[in-house]
Amino acid sequence: MNGETKSIADLLGPWVEPHWESGLVARCRSAWNKPIHDLTNQELATLLRQRIAVVHLLSAASRRVQNGIDDNTEIYDGELKTAIQYARGTN
Repeated sequence: MNGETKSIADLLGPWVEPHWESGLVARCRSAWNKPIHDLTNQELATLLRQRIAVVHLLSAASRRVQNGIDDNTEIYDGELKTAIQYARGTN
């Protein structure tokens, strides 16, 4: 199983339901079991901003930005690029 066919669940374990519900929790839960290569730009950005599996997500996210992959899911233009900078501590 290569890195991008794994899911966050494969890397960090099964989703543990928190004691509250929010849009952020719903977005993270939705992305948790998807293979990294199937995550949307917006899901990658959300997970990176939350510092979830950063080591595993940075290369996939950076490749998308470098290759100009726009899947029309970002909340604002450049969201994934900004999340990458945040995760690297360079914002």
